[in-house]
Amino acid sequence: MNQKEVIRKCKENDYSAQVELYDAYKNMLYNSCFRILKNREDAEDIVHDAFIKGFKKINQVSDDVNIGAWLRRIAINTALDKIRKEKNTFLIEESKEIDAQIEAIDFDEAEELSIDFIKVCIHKLKDKYSVILVLYLIENYNHREIATQLNLKESTVRNQYARGKSQLLQMLQNNKENEFKRTFTAT
Repeated sequence: MNQKEVIRKCKENDYSAQVELYDAYKNMLYNSCFRILKNREDAEDIVHDAFIKGFKKINQVSDDVNIGAWLRRIAINTALDKIRKEKNTFLIEESKEIDAQIEAIDFDEAEELSIDFIKVCIHKLKDKYSVILVLYLIENYNHREIATQLNLKESTVRNQYARGKSQLLQMLQNNKENEFKRTFTAT
């Protein structure tokens, strides 16, 4: 079935179309949720909840909508809701304005690092930094969208992004230095 047909059949509550939609997008949603929540079970629960919400609201979308992007947005919003409810991490407001524009992370020197290692480093950051980095760098949200989703001031998001980016770059630099030491001290 093509995407329009799958959406139409899902609107009719067709189980086989729902399974097809689930199979097509479950991994994408899981990866997005896992990057935010850092927990396999929580990510699986959120994916499940996102599909339930999506199937309940599928009549609100047109048949030619990008259903993957729509479901991803539901999953990310559900994951952020979970964070807000359980951790209250983002209720602390920081009022300090950032004067300089935040430039993109320079990963040119980090090309030899594996993507998996970079993900591990992001997950080691405090939640308030890692969630913002994931949403900005991986999920392509802008600072204003992140601020809206997390009920923060845009200046706070920029500040936490800058601090998280700085800590991530420091972790990557430390790894590079450790690799250099291992290379030249190994006999």
